[in-house]
Amino acid sequence: MQANGMQRRAFLKAGAGLAATALFIPFGGSKVFGALNASNAKVSIPTVKLNNGVLMPMLGFGTNSLTGEVGERSVFDAISVGYRSIDTAHVYTNEEAVGAGIKKSGIKREELFVTSKLWVDFSGYEGTKKAFQTSIDKLGTDYLDLYLIHRPRDDVKGSWKAMEELNAAGKIKAIGVSNFEPAQLDELMSYAKIKPAVNQIETHVFFQEEVLFPDLKNRKVQHEAWSPFAAGRNNIFSNETLAAIGKKHNKSIAQVCLRWHYQRGVVAIPRSQNKAHMIENLDIFNFKLDKKDLETIATLDLNKTVFPEWT
Repeated sequence: MQANGMQRRAFLKAGAGLAATALFIPFGGSKVFGALNASNAKVSIPTVKLNNGVLMPMLGFGTNSLTGEVGERSVFDAISVGYRSIDTAHVYTNEEAVGAGIKKSGIKREELFVTSKLWVDFSGYEGTKKAFQTSIDKLGTDYLDLYLIHRPRDDVKGSWKAMEELNAAGKIKAIGVSNFEPAQLDELMSYAKIKPAVNQIETHVFFQEEVLFPDLKNRKVQHEAWSPFAAGRNNIFSNETLAAIGKKHNKSIAQVCLRWHYQRGVVAIPRSQNKAHMIENLDIFNFKLDKKDLETIATLDLNKTVFPEWT
């Protein structure tokens, strides 16, 4: 993604001013997660109410591949400019760095929404209990706001039972899954006592999930997008269609993509180690894509993954 850094993030209007002031206008939502950044400007991110009543920010910060000192600094920077939802996973090998960034921020734990994920190597009842404890120990917290089964493999039933118990004990506020297809959700629901609150799946303008998108709405399971920019693939940050929409609204391609997710009701977790990009990604709540914009973006759908090596 970094190869297209300058091109993908060129502000179309007043970019330097936005980076300096980081002042954003809240839009919608039953509640907002607020923060004061270094310039004391108010940053507000709308939330969605999950099916168990827990409030989740509609825009969060992804941390995949952000490890070590880079990971710690990136999380600290993200929190400093207003992010309150931080997404990590055991397999990212950065939970300690994420935890260090959170601690360095000085923000109260209850003001954050922290997500981690169970990797397949620890599938099953006992493995899940141990893996969860390892994750919160590395993160330096007593609980998680959201814990997801990362892949629908091995002993999902045993893992889900353990997660339901951790939820009942107050160790996890909401439990969910990642990369689950409808048939796999059906199987989970055949024995689950608690419905998954979230399904985190690959979603971006090139793979709009036109099967899972309505399916999750019908199930009342929150759709969350990993890799909302398709990791820069298919030259997304030089896409002429998205650039034209961005020019119309005086917004960047990245902002158009994130606004598209937001208007669909999809939670997005963009990743960046560049503070100016983090700020830019937050500035999506003061404009709206119109019907024509949405119809145009729909034509970009290839209806297939851009990460064949991950499937």
